[in-house]
Amino acid sequence: MQPLDSLALVLAAGIGCQWLASRLHIPALILLLACGLVLGPVTHLLVPTQQFGLILMPAIKLGVAIILFEGGLNLHFHELKGTAQAIRRLATLSIPVAWLLASAAAHYIGGLGWQIASLFGAITVVTGPTVILPLLRHARLKQKPAALLKWEGIVNDPLGAVLAVLVFQWIVHGNTDAVHIARDLVSLSLAGATGACTGYLTGRAFRSGQVHEHLKGPVLIATVAVLFVITNHWLEDSGLLAVTVMGLVIGNMQLPSMTELRRFKEYVTLILVSVLFVVLSANINPESFQRLDLRSLALIAAMLFAVRPISVLVATLGTELSWKERLLPAWIAPRGIVAAAVAGVFAPDLIALGIDDAEQLVPLIFSLIVVTVVLHGLTIAPWARLLGLGNDNHHGLLVVGASAWSTELCNQLHKLGVPVLLVDSSWQRLRKARLAGIPAYYGQILSPGTENSVELAQLDTLLALSDNEAYNALVCTALAGEMGWQKVFQLPRSNENGATKLQSGLHGTNAFSDELGYEELLRRYYLGWRFQKTQLTGNFDHQRRSENLPSGAIDLLCIRPSGAIAVASGQTGLSGREGDILISFVPVELNPPTTDSQPDASRGVQSVKAPTADP
Repeated sequence: MQPLDSLALVLAAGIGCQWLASRLHIPALILLLACGLVLGPVTHLLVPTQQFGLILMPAIKLGVAIILFEGGLNLHFHELKGTAQAIRRLATLSIPVAWLLASAAAHYIGGLGWQIASLFGAITVVTGPTVILPLLRHARLKQKPAALLKWEGIVNDPLGAVLAVLVFQWIVHGNTDAVHIARDLVSLSLAGATGACTGYLTGRAFRSGQVHEHLKGPVLIATVAVLFVITNHWLEDSGLLAVTVMGLVIGNMQLPSMTELRRFKEYVTLILVSVLFVVLSANINPESFQRLDLRSLALIAAMLFAVRPISVLVATLGTELSWKERLLPAWIAPRGIVAAAVAGVFAPDLIALGIDDAEQLVPLIFSLIVVTVVLHGLTIAPWARLLGLGNDNHHGLLVVGASAWSTELCNQLHKLGVPVLLVDSSWQRLRKARLAGIPAYYGQILSPGTENSVELAQLDTLLALSDNEAYNALVCTALAGEMGWQKVFQLPRSNENGATKLQSGLHGTNAFSDELGYEELLRRYYLGWRFQKTQLTGNFDHQRRSENLPSGAIDLLCIRPSGAIAVASGQTGLSGREGDILISFVPVELNPPTTDSQPDASRGVQSVKAPTADP
């Protein structure tokens, strides 16, 4: 197969695995590994070392650098609230503890010589954003544990790679003197400082308008590549630290265009992760795994059940974390591309030098990668839920804009047990919601600190219901990248005084109807219209419900038995099945409200009268 054909195959297979994983609701990394094994060792359709040649390893390293930079962009200092001490411990104390324990396990349990055992221990201290970030998106953890795992993976990745480089140099060149160690530390510090300066100067250039908007993404990628190559000449893999620090600096400069830049980088990273995992797993040589024995399996088990838990629990002892928050990272530690790339680079040189057990390094590392990606990928969500650190129901409604009408809608949803959050920047407008016990947040939903104060992981549908259409559109546009355009809705704008609608793509879908805006809904509410909840049954289906609805009734929402929320729009109405609960807004004079709180057995309808209020 030609290189171009192979590249197209890898790209199609990687993105196809991402799509399939999103449909099956499983971690994509599992499918990527399986796909690479099928294309490589099983069918031999893809042999990366032959088809891509000498460019393979440099391309992998550059891809890892871009992924780490994107990870640095996602590190925000406000996330350190409540976890700063734990993260410092995981980035300092945890690394040497894990290295010593893993090296000892590799020697005494795996039977490796001390040189290879030390290198194995250094490589395996990393987790990395290539595996952690996709798993966090899949697991939907609460903010604090998610921030802890994210910071540890991104910060420890370059530090672990540099530690592996130092150990490799010790193996190759023998005992390193103090001068050599000092030179390496200076090179490492210089790389970090260069990354910080590069990030600051790049951010200043972006803020001052010296780089046009359409060039900012490409300029970032080119800058990352140049920075990585230059700093790597000072000390092997110190470029990983430099690009991570650069991303950290830029990500915390609050640049006006950061949302678009971050989204662009996420697209690039998604493609790189997909391609690299398929290529690395396809590059596995099955014959090398024949050298593994029962001692190798025991070593991998020790890494899972002893080395990682002990190193994390020791490092986080006495920190602000609860015992449950310490147990989550004690189990979750998938290894990723950095570990595979470092092992793949070092192993051939060590084998050529005749170092004992060097041929076992790559199969051991890849075995650990496969086991941790599969095992931790499948267990992170249930383990987090068992510890109370995950969201059991990720179907919820985020309502932006408090009014008498939206507050009562949230009240009805809250009574049904639907996760709902009402957000407004007016303390007074949130008063009724607070008195009714409705979850509410006082502040701007788009402010930088909101994601640190509000649990948004379980809210997958947005209703922008404020009286400002431009603000509603801004909120929908900002959150559509995370929730999806099909899950963001806003009230339509009344066409009074010849006002024109916003351009398509710059606003959410019209909620409920194309005509009923903020003023009209509020007017009808004050005229006595109420919310009606109907649960469909075998005897009272959607058609019978439609026949019994009063004339002029407006369908709003459908709550599925799974908790999923469907919103009626101007283009599509609501359709329900048995077990669904449909919520409508109906005129009171045509269907007098009942005071009975139980459903009407003959009609399957439960009516709740909206409280009276003065306009």
